[in-house]
Amino acid sequence: MKSVCIVCGGQSHEHEISLISAESVLSNIDREKYAVHTLIIDKDGNFFHSYNGKNLKDGAWKELDDLSPAVIPQGNFGGLMRFEGDEARLVNIDVFFPVLHGENGEDGVIQGVFKMSHTAYVGGGVLSSASCMDKEVTHIRLDSAGIKTAPYLVVRSVFDIEALDSEVKQKLSYPVFVKPANAGSSFGVSKAASMAELERAVKEALKVDKKVLIEKFIKGAEVECAVLGNDEPITSSVIGQIAPTAEFYDFDAKYTDSSTQLYIPAKVSDAVSEKVKEAALKAYKVMDCKGLSRIDFFALENDEIVLNEINNLPGFTSISMYPKLFEASGICYSELIDRLIDSAEVK
Repeated sequence: MKSVCIVCGGQSHEHEISLISAESVLSNIDREKYAVHTLIIDKDGNFFHSYNGKNLKDGAWKELDDLSPAVIPQGNFGGLMRFEGDEARLVNIDVFFPVLHGENGEDGVIQGVFKMSHTAYVGGGVLSSASCMDKEVTHIRLDSAGIKTAPYLVVRSVFDIEALDSEVKQKLSYPVFVKPANAGSSFGVSKAASMAELERAVKEALKVDKKVLIEKFIKGAEVECAVLGNDEPITSSVIGQIAPTAEFYDFDAKYTDSSTQLYIPAKVSDAVSEKVKEAALKAYKVMDCKGLSRIDFFALENDEIVLNEINNLPGFTSISMYPKLFEASGICYSELIDRLIDSAEVK
């Protein structure tokens, strides 16, 4: 029986979302196929192991009876080290399954830990994860491959707002979206239509990351495609569409606002849907993604598409688009978990 460890929590702003995603995975994984473990990372970066794991939300995981501090040792130990009082116990792990979002979870950091432990894990490698997380690097790699993205500028911690305003007007034009270069779930993202709004938006984004992306506003339907696999990846047979009632698909719209509409399949033509799936596969390969990704696009009125972002560890909550798209494609949640575990590699 393969031993699988679900890794969740983490130090990012998305800690709570990760726990909700992990609960969904733990509720749907086939425990007759796998010996299931849970490794929870608290907000201070401490690791805690449970042989099962349940009731993860709202800090309830801290009350688990079998919870113990743990580390992932470097070398050919094949698992993690669990500390029980004065004793250390090696727990065999065949596959690490990260259900982490944001900083230290999908940016190559935890992937480096898995790599140094010589243990197979689900998802992209160190460079791929870091590249997908950094929006500037994503732009550079995709643009060089001829995949259309929104025009953009990069700002760092020291900036001249008047000079920046002038550059925005010349190269992008208002309105623009201002985003931390390394963040997920729309944390620190703002829309700006003037110099004053731009200054506020950049300062807000700099609270999240030292590098900020300013992107030209693209008017179009927000559509998403799920991709699965390694060397011969597949897309979901249908794509989805997000229709938030808020001005844009921010954190609340993603996780707390029930008025946001999800359409599966998306309300776009078959031709646009095929374009999205083709571009998603190309982007997946360009970024050297492995295991899984959700790739988001804007579908324009002229049937052109613009790639918005790549999420290489997408949400796995009960309302998340990634599992929903594959469910609509005939791959149920538990089978999706099986396929992701099968995709795990020592990278």
